[in-house]
Amino acid sequence: MASRRQIREAVVQFLYCAELEDSTDPTALRAPFWELVTEAERRSLHLASFRTIHHLTHGRDSRLAEFHGRLPAAAAHLSAWPPAEGLGRELARVAELEEAWSKAYTVLERLPRDADDTAVADAFSAALDVLFGLDRELAASRQRFLEGIEDFPALGGQLEAVAASVRRLQRVSERLRMVEDPANFPEQADLAKLRESAASLHALRQQTDALVDSLLGHKPAIDAILAVVVDNFAPERIDPVDRAILRLGTYELLHTPTPPKVVINEAIELARLFGTTDSHRFVNGVLDRIAKQAGAPAPAAAAPPPQPDASAAG
Repeated sequence: MASRRQIREAVVQFLYCAELEDSTDPTALRAPFWELVTEAERRSLHLASFRTIHHLTHGRDSRLAEFHGRLPAAAAHLSAWPPAEGLGRELARVAELEEAWSKAYTVLERLPRDADDTAVADAFSAALDVLFGLDRELAASRQRFLEGIEDFPALGGQLEAVAASVRRLQRVSERLRMVEDPANFPEQADLAKLRESAASLHALRQQTDALVDSLLGHKPAIDAILAVVVDNFAPERIDPVDRAILRLGTYELLHTPTPPKVVINEAIELARLFGTTDSHRFVNGVLDRIAKQAGAPAPAAAAPPPQPDASAAG
C-alpha cells in the first residue's frame, strides 16, 4: 500500500504543478500529472507483467505449431461440407488472429528493458494493450469455433484433432486473463507481485487525490492564516514549492489528528527534498507559529519565520 511519505510527496508535487500551470481547475491536471509522477512505477509494473506473460505462455510455440500442422486437413474437411462454410471461416479467423498474436508478442519482446524514460513506459503500455486486446478477440473466436463444431456432429471425428489444439491454445489465453487483471485471481501466487504493485499505484492515486481535494476546499482559509503569520504575505512572493509545503502543513495542523511535531518535522523533510537551501528553515518557522496560534504544543527552539524572498518567487 502507499505510504504516508509517498502520499505527501505526491500532494506537494501536484500542488506545485497546479501553481505552475495557473489552472483554475487543478483537478483537470490529474491525468497528465499521474502519467508523469508514476512513470517509473508503471514501467516496473509493465516489465513485471511482461515477465509473467513470458512465464505463463511458455509452451505456446509448440501448441501453435501443432495447430498449424492440423489446420490444413480440418480446413479441407470444412470446405468439402457446404453447410459448415461459416465454421470454416471461423477457423480461418482463429488462424489469422493466432498470427497477429505472435506478431504482437514479438513487438513486446523486442522493446528495450534498460531504458528509463517516458517513451519506453508508454511503449510497453501500448504493446501490452494490443496483446491483451488481440488475446480477448482470439479467445472469443476460438470459443465460437469450438461451440460451432457441436452443430456438425458428422464432422466431429475429422475436426477433433484441430479442436484439441485450439483448446490447448485457449488455456494460454486463460492464463493471460490473470495477468491482465491479477486482482481477480488472489489464489495465484505467481501474480502476487503484480497485485501488490497495481494496488499500491491505485492506493497512492486514490489517497493523494482525496487529500488534495480536501486541501483545495480549505485553500482560501489556509492562505488567510498564512497571511496573518507571514508578514507582507502574498502567495506569488513565496517560492511555489515552499507554498505547496506550507499549504499542506497548515491543512494538516488544523484539519487532521496528526501530532503537530510530526507535521512540522515531515514538512521540513519535504522542504529539504524539494525546496531551496533555506526552505526548511522558512517552513519550520511558519508552521511553528501556526501550531502555537492553534493552541497546540509545538517543537522547542523553532526558528522565527524569515521574510519570503521576492527574488525566489516562482
